[in-house]
Amino acid sequence: MKIVRFPCGEWSADVVVNRGGFGRLRFVNFTNRRFSHRVQTPFPLAGISTIFLTFANSNQTIMDERLQAFKRLLDIMDAVRAGCPWDSTQTIQSLRHLTIEETYELSQAILNDDLNEVKKELGDLMLHLVFYAKIGQEQGAFDIADVLNGICDKMIVRHPHIFGNEHVENAEQVEQNWEKIKLEREHNRSVLGGVPEGLPSLLKAYRMAQKTAGVGFRWPNAEQAWQKVEEEKSELHEALKKPDDLTHIEEEYGDLLFALAAYGNYIGVNPDDALEKTNKKFRERFAYVEQKAREQGKGVQHLSIEEMITYWKEAKSKLTTQNSIL
Repeated sequence: MKIVRFPCGEWSADVVVNRGGFGRLRFVNFTNRRFSHRVQTPFPLAGISTIFLTFANSNQTIMDERLQAFKRLLDIMDAVRAGCPWDSTQTIQSLRHLTIEETYELSQAILNDDLNEVKKELGDLMLHLVFYAKIGQEQGAFDIADVLNGICDKMIVRHPHIFGNEHVENAEQVEQNWEKIKLEREHNRSVLGGVPEGLPSLLKAYRMAQKTAGVGFRWPNAEQAWQKVEEEKSELHEALKKPDDLTHIEEEYGDLLFALAAYGNYIGVNPDDALEKTNKKFRERFAYVEQKAREQGKGVQHLSIEEMITYWKEAKSKLTTQNSIL
């Protein structure tokens, strides 16, 4: 195998020549930081001492394809906005709930680890993004170029370790720098200003704890964070001794949930993802219990609690085994 390094446009690249046995050429692999291109010979070639390869600017070709696909989507949006009775009447407000639905569908595809569905749902969400940009353009507020340039500028500012001279050791330092940069550029903004009020409560708690941790408001380690969970659990236990004081019970219950959500930051677990996976597991197991009831000609409500628990344990065992096989 022979490796030859040579300049290619802005970047250097490697050509790997693999000849295999008896000097037969097997393949040529062309790589650089941006892309990889492999040339496979249709049959082994012997006795070749020099290889001439002509490479088109593959990186430019890929970029052209992406730009063409994006232009196609923008052109389609222009057409349907001008001619479709439904698309032409939509507003930013009317699209909002549809966008939320699409986001949840993407989330479900991700949880299912279904990359084909992820691709489809990303397309649906991309359509919504250009839809909003089109409406913004019509209202003279912003267009798709403003949207893209805005996020590009933000990415450059928030990655001084890539586009500047700053050095970071790990991802945690990157997150801490993000919070500091945002606060420096937006002097009057609260640390928690970037956490949307409309987030689901569990995810909001996780993100609030994550944001404040980014500016140093955090427990030194996971053990101390867990001690806070234990403390809140004890306070809830005490509150439950006065069952009539529901306001206090609710408060302590909320404190415990918040502490558990915040603890996820210390162990690398997003509580929303964890809970959704448990929801899915619960649904599958209870569906098994319902199926067992139907096999007996019963509705699930007619099973005794003992029967339900028995079938539940069966489901836990069988479904766990199936998932481990898959």
